[in-house]
Amino acid sequence: MIRKDLLSAEIEKLALVLAKIMGLKLEGKLQEAEQIFNQTLKEYFQLDPEILNSFNLDAFESWLANTSLGPEKLDALSEYLFYELGLNPERNAQIAAKLNLLYQELSTKHKIVHLVNFHRQEILKQYL
Repeated sequence: MIRKDLLSAEIEKLALVLAKIMGLKLEGKLQEAEQIFNQTLKEYFQLDPEILNSFNLDAFESWLANTSLGPEKLDALSEYLFYELGLNPERNAQIAAKLNLLYQELSTKHKIVHLVNFHRQEILKQYL
């Protein structure tokens, strides 16, 4: 019960961060939104934004192989990254490739498979 409550609290915090980022983007405060996005990557997911922002998949694969994040947090990261897809084709390609690796990790190593993730993988094909 305690674990479920902790997970629910973590999901709520992440949802609030996503809502704040989306609101800032709608207001045209893109730099502030990016700052919060990057800060959350570092603090909540222990992921250096430089790894996400590069086309180097090896660095992301290495991070993924060595991260101590549990499957729940990795799944939350996939959700967080999916909502970062937008109008910039270059950025979308960077994120889509890493999301595919993340979905593979979730399904093969952690045996977590969602119908939502399957659908998202189909969507990601348009960005690759």
